[in-house]
Amino acid sequence: MIFAVVSQCNYSVKNLLIIINKKCINLLFFGYNVNNYITDNKEVYMKKKLIVCITVIATLFSSYQQSFALSKIGSRGQEVRNIQSRLKSWGYHNYSVDGVYGWRTADSVKKFQRKHGLTADGIAGPATLAKIGLPTGNASSSYDANVNLLARIINGEARGEPYEGQVAVGAVVLNRVKSSSFPNTIAGVIYQQGAFTAVNDGQIHAGMYSSSYNAARDALNGWDPSGGAIYYYNPSTATSSWIWSRPVIKTIGRHVFCK
Repeated sequence: MIFAVVSQCNYSVKNLLIIINKKCINLLFFGYNVNNYITDNKEVYMKKKLIVCITVIATLFSSYQQSFALSKIGSRGQEVRNIQSRLKSWGYHNYSVDGVYGWRTADSVKKFQRKHGLTADGIAGPATLAKIGLPTGNASSSYDANVNLLARIINGEARGEPYEGQVAVGAVVLNRVKSSSFPNTIAGVIYQQGAFTAVNDGQIHAGMYSSSYNAARDALNGWDPSGGAIYYYNPSTATSSWIWSRPVIKTIGRHVFCK
């Protein structure tokens, strides 16, 4: 029964359950010869031990999950502000950004979770933070979150563009991260006020193409087809006279990349 759950869990949870499984087997059969006939009294005793095992498993698993609940009701600080700010910009959080994780923030998180097919528990754990585009404290998870968020902005801004142009859009985001003129995180650059049309009009949540994920990985791996650009625009839709004044590096597809 325990192993049936293991196959559906992540690596760390699998290890936890395997250990529990072994401990429970030792507990259940300690002191007995399993080849002997089990009397009624022994069956009662075994059942009691089984109940204890199930209780231990439930308690440990609950504690294990809670240890990864990075922000929840009662939490305070910058991460909570970041969560509130992201959700507010997308229309999920219609309250102040105060850094206090109360019932209103939990309700906003639930709305976001329902929209994105996550468990609507109001807790900003790793899966929810990854969807929002915030770091989860785990290096592997943080990389996955960066790939996912970068892929979303590429998808929203450049789907339908040549693959090189998609990678170039991702490279522009990363070039901004390196520049002292912009926020120093991928999420900070993408969600900077008015920075990307796809964030403003919701195209960042459009249906994803696999090429967007590939382009994000290529950009993160160092490919920069933009030639070091920190801006780009579509000449057929750009209305800002300022963007037209930027020194042009190259054109890829429908986008002009510039300094």
